[in-house]
Amino acid sequence: MIIYGKNPVIELLSNPSSEIDELYFSRDDRRNDTAEIIEIAKSRGLKASNLSKQELSDLCETTSHQGIAIRVKDFEYTDLAETISNAKKKQEQLLLIILDHIEDPQNFGAIIRTADVLGAHGVVIPKDRAAPVTPAVVKASAGAVSHIPISRVVNLATVIRDLKKQGVWIVGTDSMSSKSVQEEDLKNIDIALVIGNEGKGLGNNIKSECDFLVSIPQSGKVSSLNASVAAGIMMYEIVRQRAGS
Repeated sequence: MIIYGKNPVIELLSNPSSEIDELYFSRDDRRNDTAEIIEIAKSRGLKASNLSKQELSDLCETTSHQGIAIRVKDFEYTDLAETISNAKKKQEQLLLIILDHIEDPQNFGAIIRTADVLGAHGVVIPKDRAAPVTPAVVKASAGAVSHIPISRVVNLATVIRDLKKQGVWIVGTDSMSSKSVQEEDLKNIDIALVIGNEGKGLGNNIKSECDFLVSIPQSGKVSSLNASVAAGIMMYEIVRQRAGS
């Protein structure tokens, strides 16, 4: 996989466990931060290849590479059981983010970034009809995919039912819910927060599996929020309530 963009590349280079094959940079780019990245790569003994801007764009299949890219092995998803086990070992209240068929790589990447910033334990996505982890997602996450476990599962409803058996409460986001996220007590429970598809919201089968549905209080005229923005608000409210307890 080719990962491009300054922040994602820096995050991977700073992670000793990252398996990086080669670094590529544009000889047409003379920015100091690019030179610093090249020095970091050389200190790790990585090969650095000098390409033209067009050659780098062809390699990355985009012009949004910021003059730098690296080749890494394909992204490895984390087993969800391992994520839950690690949270229990830390004796922390669980916070999982389940994405019900988020399709836009920018939304997916932004949600991963926010989940990492706010200390979520992992992100769960379905295998079908959803954006996988791609170079565009890595860039949109600013490299956060290197720091938060992401699990890819066959059936979200089955996973949700299994989580409920383990005592995890399933909180669904639904703009039509009469109860706002601020009104729900989210302090002292293990939570899996479910974010719906950009256009359709939560699927009916997923919605029926949720323990409760919450909305975001709104006073403006726009009827709905971008999925990644809504996810960020929901995550922050959970973290805020827990901090207050």
